[in-house]
Amino acid sequence: MSQARIMDGTALARRIVEETAERAADLTARTGRAPCLATVLVGEDPASVTYVRMKRNRCRTAGIESRHVALPGATTTEQLVGTLRELSADPTVHGILLQHPMGAHIDERAAFEAIAPEKDVDGVTFASFATMSFGLPGFVSCTPGGIMRLLDAYDVDPAGKRAVVVGRSAILGKPAGMLLLARDATVTYCHSRTSDLSAAVREADIVVAAVGRPRLIRGQDIKPGAVVVDAGYNEGNVGDVDFDSAVERASLITPVPGGVGPMTIATLLEQTVTAAETAAQQG
Repeated sequence: MSQARIMDGTALARRIVEETAERAADLTARTGRAPCLATVLVGEDPASVTYVRMKRNRCRTAGIESRHVALPGATTTEQLVGTLRELSADPTVHGILLQHPMGAHIDERAAFEAIAPEKDVDGVTFASFATMSFGLPGFVSCTPGGIMRLLDAYDVDPAGKRAVVVGRSAILGKPAGMLLLARDATVTYCHSRTSDLSAAVREADIVVAAVGRPRLIRGQDIKPGAVVVDAGYNEGNVGDVDFDSAVERASLITPVPGGVGPMTIATLLEQTVTAAETAAQQG
């Protein structure tokens, strides 16, 4: 069997951002107001600071205004919730991104739920999960949404296929499974406590690795011809899949980096412009 084709998230994300920039420019010309994404960061975790800076830079390339709110590490849940509610009520802000993780002293779920659903362009609220689960209009979690766009771009139809999602986080694993289910895949969730994970993965036509364990899934675990989407990102630019062995068995595979990561940011920007367009329509 020949090596898998690489699913190039960088190239696809570039096209999405270019289209998003055109929509943003058109909206700005029509309304006199650019789409605005507010980024909220608690503390100064180096990785989080880098991620937020990168997202703000990408906003500029897409014609989206970036408003950054930096809060001290000692910020309480109540204070953070207050900030998010203020941003939710601000008509000049169209989307809100709360960078996580945010410290053990913060009630993360309470913070997410302070974001108005119409501004939840990162897809982290209960409301967004419900719309994803029921196939209703709304914002998707950005990484799962990016994964679905990648599958579509490479003509992977999930209908009737067995999909195994390794990971059950509220903003990655769980919504990825629900989006696949909505497209008529037969979905199995696996996680760190799954017995005989390898056996479950070997049954999958589509594997989504999203558990945060470097090289957990090996090539010998991959069904020949399966589609492998690696949403993991670990120290040293290593995914959750052992790429070198998996590429010998899969038909399609995402690299790390350059696969899912760029699609996450592209989806965030696209949904921010959609939120701004909706707000403009509603006056």
